[in-house]
Amino acid sequence: MTEGNTKVIKFEDTQDPSKSITVNKILEVKIDTAMLLALDTNELDSKRLKEEKDEYLKEIARDNTQILINSMWELPTERYEGNIVAKLPTPNYILPREKPVPVPKPPTKWELFAKAKGIKNVKKPKTIWDDILKKWVPRHGYKKAMAEKEKNWIIEVPDNVDPYTDMFEQKAEQKQEKVAKNEFQRLRNIAKAKKIKVPSMGLPPTNKLSSAQLNSAANIANISTASLGKFQPKSSKEKQLSKHSILQQKKRKLPILSAEEEHKRNVNIVDSILKKKPRLDLNKAVNREIHSQETMASNDKKQQTKKGKKGNVKNKGKSGKKPKGGRGNRQFNKSKVAGRKRR
Repeated sequence: MTEGNTKVIKFEDTQDPSKSITVNKILEVKIDTAMLLALDTNELDSKRLKEEKDEYLKEIARDNTQILINSMWELPTERYEGNIVAKLPTPNYILPREKPVPVPKPPTKWELFAKAKGIKNVKKPKTIWDDILKKWVPRHGYKKAMAEKEKNWIIEVPDNVDPYTDMFEQKAEQKQEKVAKNEFQRLRNIAKAKKIKVPSMGLPPTNKLSSAQLNSAANIANISTASLGKFQPKSSKEKQLSKHSILQQKKRKLPILSAEEEHKRNVNIVDSILKKKPRLDLNKAVNREIHSQETMASNDKKQQTKKGKKGNVKNKGKSGKKPKGGRGNRQFNKSKVAGRKRR
């Protein structure tokens, strides 16, 4: 039933007007039930708006909501899972979005490969039957890890592996490497989707360094050897910095301490040195004593042998016959003198 271009559904009105479902409007309220939208173009009462603003606006909101609910009860209904559900019509108005429309995610490397090869993405079941445990085990999650521990409570050590290796630790390391590899692959896919250049191996690229930074880094690398760069090859294009300036970059800046803090610090250092008890290694001490005694004995023997040899040489000189005079003896004496000079 309609009155003055306004839809009115008449029921037995109660005494309380707030509980009435009949609403009278001069102009028809435009309703879009699909968007749950009600547009009221009726003129507001300026007198009531000034005197009782909150109550007047609440009444208007209540009436418009009632008209919207009445229009919903006129929609065709159906039963879904034991509940009565109304079939919403197509929307007439397009409401503005608070946020932009989400951009579809770019396909991953595997999705592109599957599309090129015609591989269909079949959903795998969440649980798998385990023949060893004789029960259904989930594919992922903490229950899967618990099942693996229960199943692999003992691991056989292969013949080509050291028998004292911890196979459980080795397995955990392999799992960590797999996780890291998958994470790296995921980051590479994101970088590829955003068109960021990523090297095939190694770490991702860093910001470009200036020529001065590269030069100072090269000089620091040169003097970071045992000889402080004395035997390092130097390039002609490389600008050599002074060692003093390079070493200043590495110099630590100690914090400025007060007199009390410095005294306390020095006392702690002295206490730590005094508390250290010398460790006596008996075996080392005995071996040192034996070694010193043996060296002394060997030195005494060498000295005695040298003295004996000298005595024999002297006796030989005294008991030997003197050379006779003549030409041959003169030549012999000349050769002997020449030999001494050479020495």
